[in-house]
Amino acid sequence: MRKILLTIMVVALGAVASGATRDVGGDLSLLLQYENHGANFKDLNGNRISNVLAYVKAQGWTSIRVRLFVDPSNASSEDKGEGVCQDLAYVKQLGAKIKANGLKFMLDFHYSDSWADPLQQYTPAAWASLSESELQAKVYEYTTDCLQQLKAVGATPDFIQIGNEIAYGMLWGVQGGTLQKCNANSGTSEWARFSALLIQASRACREQCPDAKIIVHHDRGNEATTLYNFYSKAINNGVDFDVIGLSYYPFYRGNLPSLDTAIERLVQAFPAKEIMIVETGYYHKWQPSNPDYDYSWLYPISHDGQAKYARDLVAHMSIYDNVTGIYWWWAEANEYGLNWNTQRVTDAWYNAGLWDNETGKVLPALFELQNFVTGSSGSGSGVPNDIDGDSQVDVNDVVVLAGIVMGN
Repeated sequence: MRKILLTIMVVALGAVASGATRDVGGDLSLLLQYENHGANFKDLNGNRISNVLAYVKAQGWTSIRVRLFVDPSNASSEDKGEGVCQDLAYVKQLGAKIKANGLKFMLDFHYSDSWADPLQQYTPAAWASLSESELQAKVYEYTTDCLQQLKAVGATPDFIQIGNEIAYGMLWGVQGGTLQKCNANSGTSEWARFSALLIQASRACREQCPDAKIIVHHDRGNEATTLYNFYSKAINNGVDFDVIGLSYYPFYRGNLPSLDTAIERLVQAFPAKEIMIVETGYYHKWQPSNPDYDYSWLYPISHDGQAKYARDLVAHMSIYDNVTGIYWWWAEANEYGLNWNTQRVTDAWYNAGLWDNETGKVLPALFELQNFVTGSSGSGSGVPNDIDGDSQVDVNDVVVLAGIVMGN
């Protein structure tokens, strides 16, 4: 614990400010589906919310993330039942609504027909027969075309992820074939291939959206050495990006102090890079029976427990100048008001969103996130940068924060 406190103090007091503004929001990739099916989003008082995007903006959210698949019609029935539907036409519509409501837009390229994550990064069916040089060209052409079409409808992205959770590379090849994976410990040839794909994606982003920040996304938000090795190799291989994007779910990745350790390592190694938690979440009901890590003793599986997790995450991340974004994944999950047999959006409820599937009411955790941007306590439950109220961030704030996150 003493080591953690000392390292947090170093970062809090000595980190080079990135000069960037902070953003907070969520991945709302299924919002159009919920709206089109008639889901009833309610506020705390039970009043129907007519415009979810305007509502979250009013609660201090600044940015919305949306995933994009190449051709989700090729996805399996199971994947479609989990929410895979976001083709370019869909994302153009949702992206335009996001921008029209005065929010920033984070575009998440999956470069696949379905979920892309560490366990699956399969090449789109239409690209399966391409040679390596043709695949590189296709990544550039596809990225360029998507961005041009988004710009044409008023949906210019502010942040662009070139791949989703690409801890083991991307565009592996066809499922069942020889898969071309690449991770933090892979060799020169694997990294040459992987980097060539990312370089083409990044080149298209710079040309089409020069003001957008480019994100390279890894899923292992608490593995300091893995992250250091991965991003070192990406940089050394010429990958052009601005933001280290991390996924962090406590039930998959462990406790918040382990996230601190990873963030500290990244800040020290890559001070010019911003860091964003582009995916996070915690259950408010019905946590699966076999989580990798069970923190229900610290964060009960309840509305208040979920809010406590959000509060503590904001407190931890607010210490770091380089951390500039927090996004709650699948925040819009809400089947309330839908006929399960004829109207449901997914085949199973996701109970780590920020609305209650059984009542449609917004959950307290949503209001905690704004405190990452404002640095204020909001309703009194958040934690500002200046935690002890003496108008400066100093050692005393670190000590107070340690008491908060350890439950003292």
